[in-house]
Amino acid sequence: MADIAASVGCSLRTLYDLAPSRDELVLTVIDRNLRRIGRRAISAVQPDLDPLAVIRSYLMAANLAVAATTPAFARDQAATPATHRLVTAHSDYLVAITRTLLDLAVERGDIAPTDTAAVARVVAGLGAMFALPENLETIDSTPKEAADAMVDVILRGLTTGA
Repeated sequence: MADIAASVGCSLRTLYDLAPSRDELVLTVIDRNLRRIGRRAISAVQPDLDPLAVIRSYLMAANLAVAATTPAFARDQAATPATHRLVTAHSDYLVAITRTLLDLAVERGDIAPTDTAAVARVVAGLGAMFALPENLETIDSTPKEAADAMVDVILRGLTTGA
């Protein structure tokens, strides 16, 4: 903790006021980063767009959370249960917004009736899935690029037969 305090230019006491342990500090930093990305994702949404376009722009902005994931970071995150719980909470929020937009798309007739909860869980979880250590090492792109590409494929597939 002393090394961290020195590198960020604050006192050790200030650092311990923020978080009592290194793990808590890491969780705080991850949480703040995910919240910042979430705010940007919401601001990327243009209300005059159709629901599928909103989903696309929202998830592409949200997928920035996994853009720079490295194999080492992915392994560390997978080994830390508290990090998993935090990321799951943020992911559940993405799923809820995505499902609401999919429900609106069904109501408007933009897509055929479907299990929007299942589709939302899959589409909103692509970034996190590609950032898993076992997947990260097998894809030819970044987790963000892979997730963005698959979001497009899935959303295009939903519009056929609507």
